[in-house]
Amino acid sequence: MDDVKFDVRLEPEKKERTVHARITADEYAALEEAAKAADMTVSGFFRSLTLEGAGVRPIMIKDDRLIMAMLLEDMRAIGVNLNQVARALNSGRGVHPSELDINLANVQRVQAAVMTELRALSKRAGHQRRGER
Repeated sequence: MDDVKFDVRLEPEKKERTVHARITADEYAALEEAAKAADMTVSGFFRSLTLEGAGVRPIMIKDDRLIMAMLLEDMRAIGVNLNQVARALNSGRGVHPSELDINLANVQRVQAAVMTELRALSKRAGHQRRGER
């Protein structure tokens, strides 16, 4: 027989402390808009950002950091290749067009991967802020 797993949620922890912060009307409007976009209350959104900013709740999970580190390494390698191409051009040596095409394709590939990961990270962060999985 298959094991059946249930998603059991515990009662939310009671919030016993209050933090006061003064902000301008424009800042509040921006905060309210961002909270609405995240489908959260202003209070919950502000609490989430504060805890993440203080390092109490990590903004990125371990897997997110590993993916970003791999993408950063890819970007570094592409930068090295582009610097070599630039040196060759600046010294008057020719560069085969296919070498430029390869480098540009690599830049576009990494850019697409970074954008995809940032979108996924943003989505996961929103879910985490709302207490979803």
